[in-house]
Amino acid sequence: MAVSLRQLEYFVAVVDEGSFTAAAQLLHVTQPGLSHQIQALERELGGPLLERLPRKVRLTPAGRTVLPHARASLAHAERASSAGRRASGIATGELHVGTLFSISTGILPRALGDWRRNYPELRVQLVEFRHSDDLVAAMEAGNADLAVGPTPPNWDGPTREIGTEEFVIVASSDADLPTESHQIPMADLAEHEWVHFTPQSGLSEILDRACNSAGFEPRVSVRTEQGPSAINLALAGLGLALVPGNIVPPRFEGTLLRPDPPVRRQLSVYTRVRPDPITAAFVEAIADQTLVTPPHILRRLHLAR
Repeated sequence: MAVSLRQLEYFVAVVDEGSFTAAAQLLHVTQPGLSHQIQALERELGGPLLERLPRKVRLTPAGRTVLPHARASLAHAERASSAGRRASGIATGELHVGTLFSISTGILPRALGDWRRNYPELRVQLVEFRHSDDLVAAMEAGNADLAVGPTPPNWDGPTREIGTEEFVIVASSDADLPTESHQIPMADLAEHEWVHFTPQSGLSEILDRACNSAGFEPRVSVRTEQGPSAINLALAGLGLALVPGNIVPPRFEGTLLRPDPPVRRQLSVYTRVRPDPITAAFVEAIADQTLVTPPHILRRLHLAR
Protein backbone atom coordinates (compact mmCIF):
# COMPACT_ATOMS: atom_id res chain seq x y z
CA MET A 1 0.00 0.00 0.00
CA ALA A 2 1.43 3.41 -0.96
CA VAL A 3 1.56 6.42 1.32
CA SER A 4 -1.45 8.68 0.75
CA LEU A 5 -1.76 12.45 1.03
CA ARG A 6 -4.53 11.91 3.58
CA GLN A 7 -2.15 9.98 5.83
CA LEU A 8 0.46 12.72 5.55
CA GLU A 9 -2.18 15.37 6.29
CA TYR A 10 -3.26 13.47 9.40
CA PHE A 11 0.34 13.01 10.55
CA VAL A 12 1.14 16.73 10.17
CA ALA A 13 -2.09 17.67 11.96
CA VAL A 14 -1.24 15.47 14.96
CA VAL A 15 2.23 17.01 15.16
CA ASP A 16 0.94 20.57 14.86
CA GLU A 17 -1.93 20.11 17.31
CA GLY A 18 0.13 18.09 19.79
CA SER A 19 -2.44 15.35 20.31
CA PHE A 20 -4.70 12.90 18.48
CA THR A 21 -7.79 14.38 20.13
CA ALA A 22 -7.11 17.95 18.97
CA ALA A 23 -6.10 16.80 15.48
CA ALA A 24 -9.29 14.75 15.10
CA GLN A 25 -11.37 17.79 16.06
CA LEU A 26 -9.49 19.98 13.57
CA LEU A 27 -9.93 17.47 10.75
CA HIS A 28 -13.54 16.61 11.65
CA VAL A 29 -12.81 12.88 11.83
CA THR A 30 -13.15 10.34 14.62
CA GLN A 31 -10.13 9.70 16.79
CA PRO A 32 -10.10 5.94 16.02
CA GLY A 33 -10.19 6.72 12.30
CA LEU A 34 -7.29 9.14 12.68
CA SER A 35 -5.28 6.63 14.73
CA HIS A 36 -5.91 3.93 12.10
CA GLN A 37 -4.51 6.15 9.33
CA ILE A 38 -1.41 7.03 11.37
CA GLN A 39 -0.79 3.37 12.17
CA ALA A 40 -1.14 2.47 8.49
CA LEU A 41 1.40 5.20 7.63
CA GLU A 42 3.84 3.89 10.24
CA ARG A 43 3.49 0.33 8.91
CA GLU A 44 4.18 1.56 5.38
CA LEU A 45 7.27 3.51 6.47
CA GLY A 46 8.60 0.69 8.63
CA GLY A 47 8.38 2.07 12.16
CA PRO A 48 6.78 4.46 14.64
CA LEU A 49 6.73 8.17 13.80
CA LEU A 50 5.18 9.34 17.07
CA GLU A 51 5.63 8.53 20.74
CA ARG A 52 2.19 8.34 22.44
CA LEU A 53 2.65 10.04 25.81
CA PRO A 54 -0.17 10.43 28.41
CA ARG A 55 -1.12 13.98 27.40
CA LYS A 56 0.78 14.66 24.20
CA VAL A 57 2.68 13.12 21.35
CA ARG A 58 6.36 13.46 20.51
CA LEU A 59 8.18 12.82 17.26
CA THR A 60 10.51 9.84 17.05
CA PRO A 61 13.78 10.25 15.12
CA ALA A 62 12.03 8.71 12.12
CA GLY A 63 9.14 11.13 12.57
CA ARG A 64 11.50 14.11 12.59
CA THR A 65 12.98 12.87 9.32
CA VAL A 66 9.60 12.32 7.68
CA LEU A 67 7.92 15.56 8.83
CA PRO A 68 9.56 18.06 6.41
CA HIS A 69 8.90 15.70 3.50
CA ALA A 70 5.27 15.36 4.55
CA ARG A 71 4.87 19.13 4.67
CA ALA A 72 6.54 19.50 1.26
CA SER A 73 4.29 16.82 -0.28
CA LEU A 74 1.17 18.55 0.99
CA ALA A 75 2.40 21.91 -0.29
CA HIS A 76 3.17 20.44 -3.73
CA ALA A 77 -0.28 18.86 -3.87
CA GLU A 78 -1.92 22.20 -3.02
CA ARG A 79 0.09 23.99 -5.70
CA ALA A 80 -0.86 21.33 -8.27
CA SER A 81 -4.53 21.69 -7.37
CA SER A 82 -4.34 25.47 -7.55
CA ALA A 83 -2.53 25.36 -10.90
CA GLY A 84 -5.19 23.03 -12.28
CA ARG A 85 -7.97 25.37 -11.19
CA ARG A 86 -6.19 28.36 -12.73
CA ALA A 87 -5.63 26.49 -15.99
CA SER A 88 -9.37 25.85 -16.11
CA GLY A 89 -10.04 29.57 -15.65
CA ILE A 90 -11.18 29.24 -12.04
CA ALA A 91 -9.79 32.23 -10.13
CA THR A 92 -9.50 30.56 -6.74
CA GLY A 93 -6.69 28.91 -4.88
CA GLU A 94 -3.19 30.23 -4.35
CA LEU A 95 -0.49 31.63 -6.63
CA HIS A 96 3.07 31.08 -5.42
CA VAL A 97 5.39 33.90 -6.51
CA GLY A 98 9.12 33.38 -6.06
CA THR A 99 11.24 36.50 -5.68
CA LEU A 100 14.06 38.20 -3.80
CA PHE A 101 13.54 40.09 -0.55
CA SER A 102 14.47 43.44 -2.13
CA ILE A 103 12.02 42.92 -4.99
CA SER A 104 9.18 41.96 -2.65
CA THR A 105 9.78 45.29 -0.91
CA GLY A 106 10.23 47.55 -3.91
CA ILE A 107 8.47 46.25 -7.01
CA LEU A 108 5.84 43.67 -6.11
CA PRO A 109 3.44 45.51 -3.75
CA ARG A 110 1.90 47.78 -6.39
CA ALA A 111 1.71 45.05 -9.04
CA LEU A 112 0.12 42.62 -6.59
CA GLY A 113 -2.43 45.26 -5.59
CA ASP A 114 -3.37 46.00 -9.20
CA TRP A 115 -3.62 42.33 -10.13
CA ARG A 116 -5.52 41.12 -7.07
CA ARG A 117 -8.30 43.67 -7.60
CA ASN A 118 -9.20 41.58 -10.66
CA TYR A 119 -8.81 38.24 -8.84
CA PRO A 120 -9.95 38.85 -5.24
CA GLU A 121 -10.60 35.16 -4.56
CA LEU A 122 -7.05 34.11 -5.41
CA ARG A 123 -4.52 34.17 -2.58
CA VAL A 124 -0.86 34.97 -3.16
CA GLN A 125 2.06 33.47 -1.29
CA LEU A 126 5.48 35.05 -1.71
CA VAL A 127 8.39 32.61 -1.64
CA GLU A 128 11.30 34.92 -0.86
CA PHE A 129 15.04 34.35 -1.14
CA ARG A 130 18.26 36.21 -0.39
CA HIS A 131 20.09 35.20 -3.57
CA SER A 132 19.02 34.80 -7.19
CA ASP A 133 20.67 31.35 -7.33
CA ASP A 134 18.31 30.18 -4.59
CA LEU A 135 15.36 31.62 -6.52
CA VAL A 136 16.32 29.77 -9.70
CA ALA A 137 16.81 26.52 -7.76
CA ALA A 138 13.37 26.90 -6.17
CA MET A 139 11.79 27.42 -9.57
CA GLU A 140 13.54 24.36 -10.98
CA ALA A 141 12.29 22.34 -8.01
CA GLY A 142 8.69 23.48 -8.59
CA ASN A 143 8.42 25.47 -5.36
CA ALA A 144 6.82 28.49 -7.06
CA ASP A 145 4.52 29.07 -10.03
CA LEU A 146 6.55 31.99 -11.37
CA ALA A 147 9.58 34.04 -10.40
CA VAL A 148 10.32 37.75 -10.43
CA GLY A 149 14.03 38.46 -10.29
CA PRO A 150 17.28 39.00 -12.17
CA THR A 151 17.14 37.52 -15.66
CA PRO A 152 18.58 33.99 -15.23
CA PRO A 153 21.20 32.87 -17.74
CA ASN A 154 20.25 29.90 -19.90
CA TRP A 155 16.71 29.63 -18.53
CA ASP A 156 14.82 27.32 -20.90
CA GLY A 157 11.28 28.30 -19.87
CA PRO A 158 9.21 31.37 -20.86
CA THR A 159 10.86 34.66 -19.83
CA ARG A 160 9.46 38.21 -19.96
CA GLU A 161 11.84 41.09 -19.30
CA ILE A 162 10.23 43.83 -17.21
CA GLY A 163 12.94 46.48 -17.02
CA THR A 164 16.28 47.49 -15.61
CA GLU A 165 16.67 47.99 -11.89
CA GLU A 166 18.99 50.85 -10.97
CA PHE A 167 21.00 50.94 -7.74
CA VAL A 168 21.65 54.15 -5.82
CA ILE A 169 23.96 55.21 -3.00
CA VAL A 170 22.22 56.36 0.18
CA ALA A 171 23.79 58.07 3.17
CA SER A 172 22.91 60.35 6.04
CA SER A 173 22.31 64.02 5.23
CA ASP A 174 25.53 65.03 7.00
CA ALA A 175 27.74 62.47 5.24
CA ASP A 176 30.98 63.85 3.81
CA LEU A 177 29.87 63.64 0.18
CA PRO A 178 29.82 66.22 -2.62
CA THR A 179 26.46 67.94 -3.11
CA GLU A 180 27.08 69.80 -6.36
CA SER A 181 26.22 66.76 -8.45
CA HIS A 182 23.81 63.84 -8.12
CA GLN A 183 26.39 61.47 -9.59
CA ILE A 184 29.65 60.35 -8.00
CA PRO A 185 32.49 58.12 -9.27
CA MET A 186 32.69 54.91 -7.28
CA ALA A 187 36.46 55.33 -7.10
CA ASP A 188 35.96 58.49 -4.99
CA LEU A 189 34.29 56.42 -2.26
CA ALA A 190 37.22 54.13 -1.47
CA GLU A 191 37.90 55.75 1.93
CA HIS A 192 34.29 55.68 3.11
CA GLU A 193 32.77 53.04 5.36
CA TRP A 194 29.91 50.96 3.98
CA VAL A 195 26.80 49.31 5.26
CA HIS A 196 27.38 45.92 3.68
CA PHE A 197 25.23 42.81 3.34
CA THR A 198 25.70 39.31 4.70
CA PRO A 199 27.64 37.00 2.35
CA GLN A 200 24.50 34.93 1.66
CA SER A 201 22.73 37.96 0.19
CA GLY A 202 22.91 38.65 -3.52
CA LEU A 203 23.14 42.38 -2.68
CA SER A 204 26.53 41.65 -1.11
CA GLU A 205 27.91 40.49 -4.45
CA ILE A 206 26.57 43.57 -6.23
CA LEU A 207 28.35 45.95 -3.83
CA ASP A 208 31.60 43.95 -3.92
CA ARG A 209 31.54 43.90 -7.73
CA ALA A 210 30.94 47.66 -7.99
CA CYS A 211 33.73 48.46 -5.53
CA ASN A 212 36.19 45.99 -7.05
CA SER A 213 35.58 47.45 -10.51
CA ALA A 214 36.51 50.84 -9.05
CA GLY A 215 39.74 49.42 -7.64
CA PHE A 216 39.00 49.00 -3.93
CA GLU A 217 37.39 46.74 -1.35
CA PRO A 218 34.59 48.25 0.74
CA ARG A 219 35.43 49.12 4.34
CA VAL A 220 32.62 47.44 6.29
CA SER A 221 31.08 49.06 9.35
CA VAL A 222 28.07 46.74 9.72
CA ARG A 223 26.35 43.96 7.77
CA THR A 224 22.65 43.28 7.30
CA GLU A 225 20.51 40.94 5.20
CA GLN A 226 17.82 43.42 4.18
CA GLY A 227 17.90 46.45 1.89
CA PRO A 228 15.48 48.55 4.02
CA SER A 229 17.67 47.88 7.07
CA ALA A 230 20.72 49.04 5.10
CA ILE A 231 18.93 52.32 4.33
CA ASN A 232 18.10 52.89 8.01
CA LEU A 233 21.66 52.07 9.07
CA ALA A 234 23.05 54.47 6.46
CA LEU A 235 20.70 57.22 7.64
CA ALA A 236 22.01 56.63 11.18
CA GLY A 237 25.49 57.53 9.95
CA LEU A 238 26.98 54.04 9.88
CA GLY A 239 28.22 54.34 6.31
CA LEU A 240 27.15 54.40 2.70
CA ALA A 241 24.74 51.81 1.31
CA LEU A 242 24.20 50.65 -2.26
CA VAL A 243 20.56 49.61 -2.66
CA PRO A 244 17.92 49.19 -5.39
CA GLY A 245 16.37 52.57 -6.07
CA ASN A 246 12.86 51.13 -5.89
CA ILE A 247 13.16 50.37 -2.16
CA VAL A 248 14.05 53.96 -1.19
CA PRO A 249 10.95 55.51 0.43
CA PRO A 250 9.34 58.59 -1.19
CA ARG A 251 10.08 60.78 1.85
CA PHE A 252 13.72 59.80 2.09
CA GLU A 253 15.55 62.68 3.79
CA GLY A 254 19.18 61.62 3.46
CA THR A 255 21.75 61.93 0.70
CA LEU A 256 20.95 60.14 -2.55
CA LEU A 257 23.53 59.70 -5.32
CA ARG A 258 23.89 57.76 -8.52
CA PRO A 259 27.14 55.76 -8.75
CA ASP A 260 29.38 56.21 -11.79
CA PRO A 261 29.56 53.86 -13.58
CA PRO A 262 25.87 53.01 -13.04
CA VAL A 263 25.01 49.81 -11.19
CA ARG A 264 22.07 48.02 -12.77
CA ARG A 265 20.49 44.59 -13.16
CA GLN A 266 17.97 43.34 -15.67
CA LEU A 267 14.77 41.90 -14.17
CA SER A 268 12.38 39.35 -15.64
CA VAL A 269 9.32 37.31 -14.87
CA TYR A 270 9.94 33.67 -15.72
CA THR A 271 8.06 30.39 -15.51
CA ARG A 272 8.81 26.72 -16.13
CA VAL A 273 6.05 26.25 -18.69
CA ARG A 274 3.69 28.52 -20.60
CA PRO A 275 1.66 30.33 -17.91
CA ASP A 276 -2.05 29.71 -17.52
CA PRO A 277 -4.35 32.71 -18.24
CA ILE A 278 -4.52 33.87 -14.60
CA THR A 279 -0.77 33.62 -14.10
CA ALA A 280 -0.29 35.41 -17.44
CA ALA A 281 -2.46 38.25 -16.12
CA PHE A 282 -0.07 38.61 -13.20
CA VAL A 283 2.88 38.73 -15.61
CA GLU A 284 1.14 41.55 -17.46
CA ALA A 285 0.53 43.43 -14.21
CA ILE A 286 4.25 43.29 -13.46
CA ALA A 287 5.23 44.21 -17.02
CA ASP A 288 2.95 47.27 -16.91
CA GLN A 289 5.35 48.85 -14.42
CA THR A 290 7.65 50.16 -17.12
CA LEU A 291 9.70 52.23 -14.62
CA VAL A 292 11.53 49.81 -12.37
CA THR A 293 13.16 52.87 -10.75
CA PRO A 294 10.26 54.92 -9.30
CA PRO A 295 9.62 58.52 -10.45
CA HIS A 296 10.47 60.08 -7.06
CA ILE A 297 13.96 58.61 -7.27
CA LEU A 298 14.42 59.74 -10.86
CA ARG A 299 13.42 63.27 -9.86
CA ARG A 300 15.89 63.29 -7.00
CA LEU A 301 18.64 62.19 -9.37
CA HIS A 302 17.61 64.68 -12.07
CA LEU A 303 16.93 61.79 -14.42
CA ALA A 304 13.18 62.20 -14.96
CA ARG A 305 12.24 62.18 -18.60
